[in-house]
Order: sequence, then C-alpha cells, then structure tokens
Amino acid sequence: MTAVSSLIRRTAAAFSIPAAFALCPITPLEAEEKRGPLLVGEVLASVQTQYPPYLAALIEQDIANGRTRQALGSFDLNLNVGGSINPAGYYDGQTGYAMLEQPFSMWGGSVYGGYRLSSGFLPNYNKDRTGVDGEAVLGFRVPLLRDGTIDKRRAMLWQSQIDQELADPYILRQYLDFTRAATIAYYGWLSAGQRLRLAEELLRIAKDRDSAIAEQVKNGASAPIVKVDNERLVVSREIAVVQATRRFQATSIELSLFYRTRDTAEPILASRSRLPAAFPPHPRPDESQMTADIGKAAIFRPEIRRIELTIEKAEIDRRLAKNNLMPSLDVGLQAGQAVGRSTPKDIERTELEAKIEFKLPLQRREAKGRLDTVDAQISRLQNEKRFARDRIVADVRDSYSALIAAYESLTQTRRNVELARQLQEAEAERLKQGATDLLALQIREQAGFDAKVTEVEAQAEYFRAQANYRAAIAADVPMHLTR
Repeated sequence: MTAVSSLIRRTAAAFSIPAAFALCPITPLEAEEKRGPLLVGEVLASVQTQYPPYLAALIEQDIANGRTRQALGSFDLNLNVGGSINPAGYYDGQTGYAMLEQPFSMWGGSVYGGYRLSSGFLPNYNKDRTGVDGEAVLGFRVPLLRDGTIDKRRAMLWQSQIDQELADPYILRQYLDFTRAATIAYYGWLSAGQRLRLAEELLRIAKDRDSAIAEQVKNGASAPIVKVDNERLVVSREIAVVQATRRFQATSIELSLFYRTRDTAEPILASRSRLPAAFPPHPRPDESQMTADIGKAAIFRPEIRRIELTIEKAEIDRRLAKNNLMPSLDVGLQAGQAVGRSTPKDIERTELEAKIEFKLPLQRREAKGRLDTVDAQISRLQNEKRFARDRIVADVRDSYSALIAAYESLTQTRRNVELARQLQEAEAERLKQGATDLLALQIREQAGFDAKVTEVEAQAEYFRAQANYRAAIAADVPMHLTR
C-alpha cells in the first residue's frame, strides 16, 4: 500500500465520521433495515398520511368550514333585552322588554316575539305602555325589493360555502406538486444508489487486478511502474466511491423529507439495504393516449376549477351590487296580546300594527362603482380561464415530448453500454495476450463505467419525465378530491 493510497483512505474516513454523526438523529430504525426494497408507492403513501406540508394543506378545508360556520352566525337567534326609566320630569314611568329575533335565511327580514312591561305613569300615546301584567308581542319584517333575494349576510354565507369547494382545488394542487417532488426525490435516490454500486464495482476491478500485476512484476513480466500506475488508479477510484457515497447520502436526506415513520412522522433515512436491484420497467409512451389525457387534464387539473369557483363568488358580488341599486321597501306586521286581566280601558287586549318603509338613495354611487368593479373582475377571470386551459394543453404536450425524448435517449444509452462492454472485454483479452497495455484497458473500463452511469441517469430522467407528465394530466388524483 503506497503512502498516497493510505492518505486517501484516511481522508475518506475523515469524511464519513462527521457525516455519520450529523445523520445520527434520523438514521433508519432497525426494523426499517430488515424490510424489503423501498418502492415508490411506499414513499407516496407516506406523503399522503405523514408529510407535514400536505397535512397543513388539508387544514385549509377546516379553515373553510370554520368560515362557513362563522357566516351562519348572521342567522343566529338573538336575545334582545332593554328598557327605559324617567328619573325626572312629569312622567315617572318605566318600561322593559325581552325579545327573541330570528333572521330569515331564505328571504331577507326576520320574525320576532317576546314580552314587554311598563309601570308608573306614562302618557297615553306611549306605545310601550302596557297593563299591569305586561304584553306578549309577535311580529315580522320582510323586505320586498332591496335585500329580498340577496343581502350581505346571505352573500357572505354563499361565498363561504364556495370557499369550502375552493379548498379542494388548493389541496389537489398541493397534492400533485408533492407527489411529483416525492417521485423525483425517490428516483434521484435510486439513481444515486446505482451509481454508487457502479463506482464500487469499478474499484473492485482495479483492486482485483492489483495482486495479479504484483505477481507479474515479481516474475519480471511487467515493469514496476505498471504496479504504481494501477495503485494510482485504485486511489482515484476510491475518491470516486467517496464522492458517490456523499451523493447517495444527500439523496437519502432529501428523500427522508417525504418518507416518514407511520406513528410519529419522523424522517427516515432509506439505507442501501433497501435499494431495489434495478429501476422499474419503462414502457414506451402511447402517443394515441395523449389526446385523451389532455381531456382528462382539463377535467381534473385544479386550475380551471379554482377559476370557475372564483367566478361564482364574483357573480354573488355582482348580484349584491345590483341589489344595492334597488330602493328599499320593507313591510312588517306586529301583534300585541295583553297578559292578565288588569288592562287600562284605553288599551285593547289585542292590537295589530302594520308597518311600511320606503328608502331610495338618489345617487347610488357605491353600488354602481361596486358593479363596475365586479364586472371587470369577472372579465379578467374569464380571460384567465381561457389561458389556463391553453396552459394545461401546453403542459401536457411539453411533458409528453420530454417523456418521449427520455425514452429514446434511454434506448440509445443501452446500446452505448453494450458497445462499451464489448470493447472492454476485447481490450481485456488483448491485455492477456500481451497485445496492448494497462492504459488502454483503463480507458475502456472508464468508458464502460461512463456508459453505465449515463444509462442510470437516463433511467432517472425517464421517471422524472414520467412524474412531470402524470402531474400534468392529474393522473394521481385522490377520489375525495375529484368531486
């Protein structure tokens, strides 16, 4: 072992010790080590149930539900209690009342009822004057024009209900993005593991040849410089293994953001023991399916649905603005029934009172300005909707083009690997026969390694392109988000 080789090994150990120490808090559980190969489906299942950003997105539905409940508060049953007293003056009477009022949710206005009582000396024209035992009151108020079919309370309620539906496109957008990111992270981890295996295999070849060269030098069949050259090659390949190990550790850390424990949602570092032996099959994309996928994307992609619901909210604002242009014409009816038998002679035991009120803002600039604003917003949203549809079609076509290119590139890289293998085997045979030298064989080995690494990267690129395509067509939409 040369001094240079020893130095490289000590350097590699120095890198690995702090790396292992830094990763200690999220090292895989012992039970995790004993499981089979980690597949992408297991990672995606973890995203759905344990990934904190996705769980945070799901809370958007709870927020929308809370806002709807808040809007329903405008229609709560109200208890109104009050009274008056005359501490000085000719009249010294007192009045008090307790009323329950229920606003209408289907039509503007409200119904109310309760009890009122007066005592002392009040003028005859005072409407609050009652008998000794008080009076029961029942009545209602209804708007006939403005605030009839819609008012601010109902508009807020209907918009909050639309917000409940808007939560689904938001959650779906997050889900598609997180699924794509998790898939890409998984195949990055898998490709890094495959590259590490190739680097270790290339190092093993150089080490296995080292003893044979030493024997040849001992017998005088090779010059001592040949052994030094092979030791240099071993050192350089050990450096490549260190770099590949670091790359694999980095991808494991990135994957741990999505792959978590089931009980505590702690990140799991997927170890080498869970690396699959190879990439999954990668069939050629079906070009005839793209047209159907574009139609599917137009239905399930959340962008269009989000804009459509936003337009519905704006339409409610438009109706409310038109409502505010109308005059107010409110009618009401109130009945009073005396309680007990002690009733003044000038007060009927049963009284009915009809009410009518008309109001008309003469300029109505607030309502007109609001209507102009809402019309402009709806026009803008309609343009956004048209462009969103075009954007979706472009996304599907572009991602499909990338997938086709990745597939074709993968086919060529496999051919390249086969040719590099044939050249390497031929060069190794020539070396045995003494027709070439070690340098030529090293070049062939490096070319074969580079070809295999390119194939690994091409496979990873294929699955990255596939993840982008599936996100573009919303292929992995959960059933509860498709309503």
